[in-house]
Amino acid sequence: MNARTPDGDPRFWDGIAERYAARPIQDVASYEHTLERTRAHIAGRERALELGCGTGATALRLADCVGAYTASDASPAMLEIARGRARAEGRDDLRFVQSALAEFAPADGLYDAVLAFSFFHLLDDLEAAVARAAALLAPGGVMVSKTICLAEMNPVFRVIVPAMRLIGKAPRVRFVTGRQVEAAMRAAGLEILETGTFPKSPPAHFIAARKPA
Repeated sequence: MNARTPDGDPRFWDGIAERYAARPIQDVASYEHTLERTRAHIAGRERALELGCGTGATALRLADCVGAYTASDASPAMLEIARGRARAEGRDDLRFVQSALAEFAPADGLYDAVLAFSFFHLLDDLEAAVARAAALLAPGGVMVSKTICLAEMNPVFRVIVPAMRLIGKAPRVRFVTGRQVEAAMRAAGLEILETGTFPKSPPAHFIAARKPA
């Protein structure tokens, strides 16, 4: 993973944090289904870590189903909004940490669940990122991810997205497929438990995987 641009360059996300927080969920049905399937795999686990938590909306929805929930992000502006949301809801069951994945150091040991939503495609080295995330899992723990698979979209996006990035309208992204993410998880020693693509457009590939006990 390129240390110069941890987690997709936090400066970009700092710049759009307020707009990102105000943006409504585009596909509510797919989002709710993602939460439902995630809960099915992590409910009752003691310690969970969410990577790239952004403004904390998903953390606030999932924290009540585990014993302790840590949410991390490289963008201080995103985390400022996330902490404000948690305070507004009187939630003290969330811990927010500013850190890129490559630099993240567990405070109290490994996690029983690691979550990564719309995250892996933002990193330069998919395989290294998945391996690092898997290393944060305790034996028997589960990883749940959902990755936007730009490589499965119309090839014109390979031109559009870099052009948008040049004018500051898009983050740095990697064009990956769902199969590539699954292969990275297997290479990291994880067993695939469940997969699915929702929504279909743009394709977002859901994976739940387990680290052998």
